[in-house]
Parts: sequence; structure tokens; C-alpha cells
Amino acid sequence: MDIKLGKNDKRYIEGSDDVFSIMQRVLLRENKIDKEKEHFWIIGMNEAGYILYIELIALGSVKAVNIEPMNVYRVAVMKNVSRVIAIHNHPSGRLVPSKADLDITDRLIQVGRILNIALVDHLIISTEAYESFRSMGIMDDLEKSLTYIPTYQVVEQIRKEEKKIAREKLALERDKTKSAQEKAKLAKEAEKLAQIQAKALANALLDKGVDLKTIAKIMEITPKAVEKMINNTQ
Repeated sequence: MDIKLGKNDKRYIEGSDDVFSIMQRVLLRENKIDKEKEHFWIIGMNEAGYILYIELIALGSVKAVNIEPMNVYRVAVMKNVSRVIAIHNHPSGRLVPSKADLDITDRLIQVGRILNIALVDHLIISTEAYESFRSMGIMDDLEKSLTYIPTYQVVEQIRKEEKKIAREKLALERDKTKSAQEKAKLAKEAEKLAQIQAKALANALLDKGVDLKTIAKIMEITPKAVEKMINNTQ
């Protein structure tokens, strides 16, 4: 689910404080029931740190949320982002990373490397505070980890998924182009119909003996435009 930024939300990420400032407001906007569940978001950015999107990847239970790495990177591939930040909340308010938090971060780093998308940081947040894996040195350790280095078969599967997403993106762009062309065609046809109707009106008024100046006033155009319309054989 795409998350919209508010008018006062910063559009650039310069550090973890910026991430928390944005995501704290997102979390506070959630209703009471959803605040008590774990959320997992991804912020996609360009190289300059400008936010291209914020996506809610999954909504879990009070204690956990299940994450599939390719679902995390699907939007990133579609939008051609080069850097992402992961954020999830702990409803308990306790901001210590669990083993599951470390494992999914490790996996996301490895899959991101295959896709050439850097996982910059992972934040655990509550409505009042946050912890950054980068600030705690966890990201540095996980970037050296060999636990989830994928086998050849896994790399191939990820590549297949990447190609599938690329095909979906191409199909979406084609649909947008087709839609734009159809809209342009309809607009052109509507304009032509309007011109025919205007000419018919002008001729009808002329047949009734109405002079060009009066016809121009009725149609809210100049007398020369009326004359040109009437004489136009196309």
C-alpha cells in the first residue's frame, strides 16, 4: 500500500532522524487497532536521498510480521530506485532487534546486492522513539555476513523474479501509453464534433437571416472566425 506524505513531511532523507520524523507521523495516523500490530515499510530513494515512495509491505500481528524479500524489492524495481530503507514498529515500545529482525535484514541485504539496490538502514520505531541498525553498527556487521549468501539457484530465481517485474512494468507503461493515445483520439474526435456542431449552428442562424456580427456574439467568437467557419469546407 502506497503511503502519501503530508504537506509538512520532509522529502529528503539526510539521516535516521528524518526517517523517524516521517514514519512516526505515519504510525500515529494509523487507527488504534493497527497501532497494536507490527508494520513493515520501505522508503525508496534516489542517490540524492529524495524520497520516491513509501510502501507498506506487510501488516502483521502484535509480535511479528512476515516479510518476503522480493515483495520488498518489487516496487523498488518497478520505480528504478537505487537505495531503500526498511522500517518496522514494535507495538510493545521495546526497540531491541529480535533474531528475526536481524535475519530478515541480512536476507534483504543479500537480495538487494543481486538487484543492485542498497539497503541503507533498518529502523525499529515506536510512537515515541526509534533505533537505527546503522547507528548501532548492526548494518556493518550484517554487510559482512555470509549466512544468507545465495546459491546459484537462488540467484537465478531472483533474476527470474526481476525479469518478471520488469515485464509487468513494461506492460503497465504500454497500457498508460495506449490509454493516453485513446484519450488523445477521443479528444480530437470531440473537438471535430464540436466544430461540426458550431458550423451547423452558424449556418442555421445565417439561414434565418441573422447577421455575422450577431452570430459572433451568440457564439462568443469574432465575426471573422464565424466567416471562416462557414466557408471552411473540411
